[in-house]
Amino acid sequence: MNRSGEMKKNIAIIWGGYSSEKIVSEMSAAGISSFIDKEKYNIFRVMIDRERWEVDYYGTTIPLNKNDFSFVAGNQHILFDFAYITIHGTPGEDGTLQGYFDMLAIPYSNCGVLASALTFNKFTCNHFLKSFGIEVADAVILRKNNPYRVEEIITALGLPLFVKPNAGGSSFATTKVKESSQLERAIEEAFLESPEVIVECFISGTEVTCGCFETNKGFTVLPLTEVVTSNDFFDYNAKYLGEVEEITPARIPHETTLSIQRETECIYRLVGARGIVRADFIVSDNKPILLEVNTTPGMTTTSFIPQQVAAAGLSMTEVLTEIIEYAYHKQKEISQGR
Repeated sequence: MNRSGEMKKNIAIIWGGYSSEKIVSEMSAAGISSFIDKEKYNIFRVMIDRERWEVDYYGTTIPLNKNDFSFVAGNQHILFDFAYITIHGTPGEDGTLQGYFDMLAIPYSNCGVLASALTFNKFTCNHFLKSFGIEVADAVILRKNNPYRVEEIITALGLPLFVKPNAGGSSFATTKVKESSQLERAIEEAFLESPEVIVECFISGTEVTCGCFETNKGFTVLPLTEVVTSNDFFDYNAKYLGEVEEITPARIPHETTLSIQRETECIYRLVGARGIVRADFIVSDNKPILLEVNTTPGMTTTSFIPQQVAAAGLSMTEVLTEIIEYAYHKQKEISQGR
């Protein structure tokens, strides 16, 4: 039932995916489940991977019907009114699921097909934004089975440098390379996660991240978080195993903060984003340099976005309600040809 007339909407929190980020996705799904208003919505966690699509129906696992994104429990045919996508990586962050839900006219929480596909490809996204004057790090793109020369890369970018999958996140298979002898191995490791690899120059500075979103109340840019770690960089251990200090608001000059917030909103508009988006920067000599745009940011209870929402004096529960209702009514208007 529902997708038709009941007062309480059925919300699918979709996690899983095809990459190493599946474990992070599960943590984000738990965070979102804890935030969403249970008085307003019926919440069901939906797991999607290469083998199966299934829903947790009050402790019972039930297969989903992909034809209409529904399931049958007892004698009830249950339809979803909204999809909250928290798959980090394909198929939830790259536009694939977004296209599926567009065809079914089911509203969802994050960017549409084009914006998702664009931002998921770090190299393409950064160079698209660079054409509008956004400062980004110098980088080269490598494609699997295409030849490359270690010496040419180092001549172009210098040392140290970063090697990371072009389509991926959570710092999986990301390496800070300090010596030329380490570069080839780092590239091959990154190729295990993605058919394209970015090699990017190292920029010394302060790492900060800025979240933002749009609802019917207008556009909200959140306070910045400063990322401090004794690790070589903000790697998986720093992100998820506590080897980091996260300071919100960031300890940078006020004017620099305002500049980054303005640039984050500009990026949101340029890529045509929807939902909650986070942009990561390095501040070098008080100048922000974009690292990447994340359209499906982590949503564990200790992730950046919940920290920034709290620092802004807002409630995660209320923010997610606004996100859901805004996207839901936008989709209704599209369906009705308005």
